[in-house]
Amino acid sequence: MSVVKINVLTVPAEMRDELERRFGNRAGMVESSDGFEWFELLRPVEGTDRYLVYTRWRSEDDFQRWQQSRAFQAGHAQAAADAAAQGHGHGQAPAGHGHGQGPAATDSEVWTFEVVQSAGRKEA
Repeated sequence: MSVVKINVLTVPAEMRDELERRFGNRAGMVESSDGFEWFELLRPVEGTDRYLVYTRWRSEDDFQRWQQSRAFQAGHAQAAADAAAQGHGHGQAPAGHGHGQGPAATDSEVWTFEVVQSAGRKEA
């Protein structure tokens, strides 16, 4: 049974472009991970300042291995270096899913779900 992890990031309006840029710079890093099934970065449209980072994994163990992997660490280290190079660093330690020094998000929480039902449109 697949596992979904949704990282809920509170992002001030002035940091939205930065958050999206940081995720864009890491494109492709998670896709090669064993057990990875899906990723989406969801931008709020109205009524909230919370982005959703949706990932789907074959199992909880696969997700945990990804979080402990060199690729995960490298992605967050690269985000920190990019933030510092662009003047967004404030001497802070890397802040997890805030993606480096000078986190784009002011708050973060992770929701975990098991996929009970799923449907998709099949291309002809």
